[in-house]
Amino acid sequence: MNDGNIREFDGDYDFIVVGAGTAGCTVANRLSADPARRVLLLEAGGRDNWIWFHIPVGYLFAIGNPRSDWMLRTESEPGLNGRSLAYPRGKALGGSSAINAMIAMRGQAADYDHWRQLGLTGWGWDDVLPVFREIEDHFLGAGEFHGAGGEWRVEEPRVRWDILDAVADAAEQMGVPRTADFNTGSNEGVGYFHVNQRNGLRWSAARGFLKPVMNRPNLRVQTDVTVERVTLEGRRATGVSFRRDGHRFAAAARAEVILCAGAIGSPHILHLSGIGPGEWLSGAGVEVALDLPGVGQNLQDHLQQRSIYRVSGVKTLNETYHSLPRRLAMGLEFLFRRRGPLTMAPSQLGMFTRSDPGRDRPNLQFHVQPLSLDKFGDPLHRFPAITVSACNLRPTSRGTVKLRSADPAAPPAIAPGYLSTPEDRRVAADAIRVTRRLMAQPALAPYRPDEFLPGPQVDDSDEALAKAAGTIGTTIFHPVGTAKMGLDSDPLAVVDNRLRVRGIDRLRVIDASVMPTITSGNTNTPTAMIAAKGAGFLR
Repeated sequence: MNDGNIREFDGDYDFIVVGAGTAGCTVANRLSADPARRVLLLEAGGRDNWIWFHIPVGYLFAIGNPRSDWMLRTESEPGLNGRSLAYPRGKALGGSSAINAMIAMRGQAADYDHWRQLGLTGWGWDDVLPVFREIEDHFLGAGEFHGAGGEWRVEEPRVRWDILDAVADAAEQMGVPRTADFNTGSNEGVGYFHVNQRNGLRWSAARGFLKPVMNRPNLRVQTDVTVERVTLEGRRATGVSFRRDGHRFAAAARAEVILCAGAIGSPHILHLSGIGPGEWLSGAGVEVALDLPGVGQNLQDHLQQRSIYRVSGVKTLNETYHSLPRRLAMGLEFLFRRRGPLTMAPSQLGMFTRSDPGRDRPNLQFHVQPLSLDKFGDPLHRFPAITVSACNLRPTSRGTVKLRSADPAAPPAIAPGYLSTPEDRRVAADAIRVTRRLMAQPALAPYRPDEFLPGPQVDDSDEALAKAAGTIGTTIFHPVGTAKMGLDSDPLAVVDNRLRVRGIDRLRVIDASVMPTITSGNTNTPTAMIAAKGAGFLR
């Protein structure tokens, strides 16, 4: 039990950064670079001192494990035929970058130009590309699109699979061009993903941005902290209150409080602080400090439709996983060469294409994996198979993150609203059609792909395919948008284009929650960019 007295947390701080995920590690790095500024970084999870945080294939053991995952769940989703999904979020320094797919992906130039067209000055592709280059240490070296010497290491994958090469050939036969780099502004094509790794080990935000500066005397990192609220004096943020080791503490910030707790955590903390939709807050027993309707609205996520195909005559990870000799060989290959399946990101081969010819740019992303399982955290299947996951890059469905009670330890209600619009259901149906067309190409014929999920019994009608998408669909772990950037004229805008919370002085949100619309690809690298750019506003 926590005692009722609030103690003053020792130390004198200019900035308090809440959350040590990708955004928080980046912001703490940048702010503490000024020795005259004292920075306190608070993280709800623990240290990243478990082996499976660092060996890339450890995501199989980290996702769905309470040691490394907050074990959140969504509400029952009507678009998913009433299912509730596990909603993994990383529970350690580095946040979700400690358990994610390690895929280095910026999205499309048009994503950011759309933000600029919404009136968000400074967020167009030409504005953010220099920031992407600044943070990057890319194996291709410095050039027009990439940087060298930054904190965010990007490397080539260290394992190849014949079955994935065949899928790439099939994509070409279907008219999708080969690409060697998805990060030049247009990600159309098929190729192997670049990954956030160094020498075969996961390169999380903690390893890249935080660990190298942990010895700075003006930076303090506190783990295992439950933030209760941002403390306010009228309409001005003055610090935070939090719990640790059964005690309650208050820490003051002379300059600003920065929420970097992510698209789930940041709106939840704002709600607990009395900032959000007044009706929601009052209903949960929280006194309203500022009725800000957009906090917790506008949730967007990429729903992946996990089609699974049995294959024959070719190796997949499924057989290796269930064979002790093969597992030993895999371990030795990693130990001595830092190569092989243990270095594997969850998805190796990517494909960006259109769900129908009328699209002006790719709106589908495929993650192709040489493995299959019922869900993350479960063992791999005992038969050889691959997973061909398709996701709608720009869903029109919107969801919510809403506090359940005034208890900071109670997780919020997460309702992504998947497949809640006719447009998204149509794209979902077309995505299964594209998947089936891909798997029917001559390049894959030698491996006799046999549709296991959703299954050949699902006919080609829009209704049947959309229902099947709801059955096989699951999160691909990209929640964004719940504290969106916007103009004063936007009733759901939470922060301005400099990431300042509207109506509250000295409070900013700097993480994926500020995205007004989701980027067309994996969201971790865009989050690091947002954090580096946001920290620049504070410097």
